[in-house]
Amino acid sequence: MRFGLMRSATAVSAAALMLLAGPVLAQEAAVRPATGSGGDIVNYGQIHSPVVGRGGMVVSQSDPATRVGVEILRQGGNAVDSAIAVAFAEAVTLPRAGNIGGSGYMIIHMAATAQRPAQTIAINYYGTAPAATTPDLLLDDNGRFDRSKPSGFINVSVPGTVMGMWEAHQRFGSMPWADLLAPAVKLAEEGYVLSDGEADATAGRARVLATDPGAREAYLKADGTPYRAGEIFRQPLLAESLRKVARGGADEFYKGELARQIVAGVQAGGGVITMADMAAYRADVSEPIWGSYRDHRIAYMPPTASGVSVAQALNLLEHFDLRSMGWGSVDSLHLISEAMKITSSDRRLIGGAPQWNTPAHGLASKEFAAERVKLISTDKTLKAADIPEGNPYPYESQDTTHYSVADAYGNAVSNTYTLSNSYGAHVAPAGTGILLNNHLDNFSWGTRGEPNSPAPGKRLGSTITPMIVFEDEKPWLVTGTPGGGYIIATMVQLISNVIDHRLNVAEAAMRPRLNQGGGDSPLELEGGFSPDVERLLRERGHTVRPSMTMGSTQSIMVEGDRFLGAADTRRPDALALGVR
Repeated sequence: MRFGLMRSATAVSAAALMLLAGPVLAQEAAVRPATGSGGDIVNYGQIHSPVVGRGGMVVSQSDPATRVGVEILRQGGNAVDSAIAVAFAEAVTLPRAGNIGGSGYMIIHMAATAQRPAQTIAINYYGTAPAATTPDLLLDDNGRFDRSKPSGFINVSVPGTVMGMWEAHQRFGSMPWADLLAPAVKLAEEGYVLSDGEADATAGRARVLATDPGAREAYLKADGTPYRAGEIFRQPLLAESLRKVARGGADEFYKGELARQIVAGVQAGGGVITMADMAAYRADVSEPIWGSYRDHRIAYMPPTASGVSVAQALNLLEHFDLRSMGWGSVDSLHLISEAMKITSSDRRLIGGAPQWNTPAHGLASKEFAAERVKLISTDKTLKAADIPEGNPYPYESQDTTHYSVADAYGNAVSNTYTLSNSYGAHVAPAGTGILLNNHLDNFSWGTRGEPNSPAPGKRLGSTITPMIVFEDEKPWLVTGTPGGGYIIATMVQLISNVIDHRLNVAEAAMRPRLNQGGGDSPLELEGGFSPDVERLLRERGHTVRPSMTMGSTQSIMVEGDRFLGAADTRRPDALALGVR
């Protein structure tokens, strides 16, 4: 265990982070064992242990960005201040996913004060389709999706990250906006030592990044080769763009000089975003979708995110005693797979807004789950033909990255944002250093009139689903994950692990996972399940195949006066750091 905010292997200058000495605990080589379900601190029954903090916690996929967020808490900022600073820092230190040229979703809980009651809100700042979007924009001459277009300006939606952070700050920020961007500006300008993980990620995309002059200038060396691990990586163009946003706020990004630079670059590269598209962008602020699992109340992200799919799967599993079956048993894995299969089938009803009215409350309702659970057999898997279309309407009432933040005041933020693909569209408008998303890829191209069909101004749908789980009306678990099609299953299993199987939050994150898509797709298993379990699943009709790792949860559990942080090591450089 080591104290202090700096580590020689992390390579961020003290000036770059403005990190002063402060008592913190980091998830590094060794941590003090703790449980996430109450009881004794030491629990030798579980291999993995969370970090413990008493003045707040930040968990993110980027070591330097986590440290930025903790320093904001140490300076007296709240969870929203810290979350904003982390978002802009990750745009520098995790460029394949952290961003200002992408978008995402955020759930915020603010504890009651003398001036206001407790409040929980959802901010949807996902991308919207430009007004010039047509049904055939990304199709080839044969009417099929053009696989060459994900990398390029034509695939870029109007980015939402800056507006999402601005909306959060206007409502709940306590520190000046410019102060929250200052660490990111310094990181970009003065540079930081590139980690092995980020160096490898950039090297893997160097060829396609080199095809765009703006991305090449910003993210590769002058000779077109990628930076190597251990080298100082500076981003002066991005530093200047961040400086403009620090001075001018959201108006600068969507209406000012920087907006004009972005639009000019997009249009020069064949994209269709206009200044009118940028100026019209708004974040959507709403109530979360509220649900529960066992005795815990849960705030889910509404559509266009996929919180309702997690809610539906958990509602189905609530009909079974998973705890008595035991973690990793063939019975419990079979039931999770079946719940995911039904949920995947019903995801066809989730679409983009405002053109499609998703039956969110119906999909997330206990009553709809009570109907759909009748399809599940405990001894054989469902086939696609066995899953009739569900009707939730009668139950209606009228490379992605995640980070979690909790503070000593009782506030919490769960935020997931993305460029879609790793490094997004692999393009940056000239002179900005801003990597742009390839979100338009998310539409169901080649369809018309369906929930996820492309349309002008439509906010895209996503599998992203940040969450906050409550106990006694207070945040108990703040969590989320990247992972594309693996996100929903990852969230379902993490929640089941901590509630059904009473694993501490670190152990819950590190247990092997499964994923089951829709139809007759195979049941995917991470490494770590026994061959006997695989054989027994096959006997129940499952087609089992090994999988890549699934997701990378960044989670905080609040137990009394302790914050228990767990950074999922499925993605390199993740760090949980607690304020002591």
